[in-house]
Amino acid sequence: MKGKIFVVGIGPGDYEYLTFRAKSSLENSEVIIGYSNYIKLIKSLFPEKEYISSGMTKEIERCNQCIDFAKEGKVVSLISSGDPGIYGMAGILLELITKTKDDIYVEVIPGVTSYLVAASLLGSPITEDHVVISLSDLLIPWDIIENRIHCAGKGDFVICTYNPKSKGRIEQISKMRDILLLYRGPNTPVGIVKNAMRDGQKIIITDIDQMLKHEIDMNTLVIIGNSRTYVKNNFMITPRGYNL
Repeated sequence: MKGKIFVVGIGPGDYEYLTFRAKSSLENSEVIIGYSNYIKLIKSLFPEKEYISSGMTKEIERCNQCIDFAKEGKVVSLISSGDPGIYGMAGILLELITKTKDDIYVEVIPGVTSYLVAASLLGSPITEDHVVISLSDLLIPWDIIENRIHCAGKGDFVICTYNPKSKGRIEQISKMRDILLLYRGPNTPVGIVKNAMRDGQKIIITDIDQMLKHEIDMNTLVIIGNSRTYVKNNFMITPRGYNL
């Protein structure tokens, strides 16, 4: 019997945002592997499964564990929060699979990524063209990230920011703000969403000038509007261009 690997996006963590396909893939899996915090989000939903969890920086190890189980003929799910193809596990797993000669079935199951969840909580900030940028320079050199921020600012894109700040990485969010002030006014709306659709959810609408006065960490998604974004009735809105 040939094994299978499902790379599953579990969404933001709330069961209501777990897709039907993701749910069925997890139900049909014998083993579920993932980052320990993500395992905690779903373990109570599928208590009969075998779980293998590990911490940060163990992504390659988790992928190799999936491949080993699949070689044994087992059905295994590798989970990511949000969508597995957006800063998730899909790319790593597929890169490793292509290096093996084993015939292993792999299916990537999309999930609701956090910038979509954050946008819905803020109103409609990404109705127009937007980009997604991670400020983590663990895998991508900062000079490349910095150039991307300049390009997004010059192009007047709404910017959805992942990994904005951590205990050991505190300057990047300030550098991004300084770059964007070269292209946008200080009153440009900014949405800050912490723990979207999880316990401790917090939603703030502010502007570029004041954004750094608010709490921002690795559980926060920051959305910076473009030149047309405005705030009305506690909604952050980027108009599509309809003649209303």
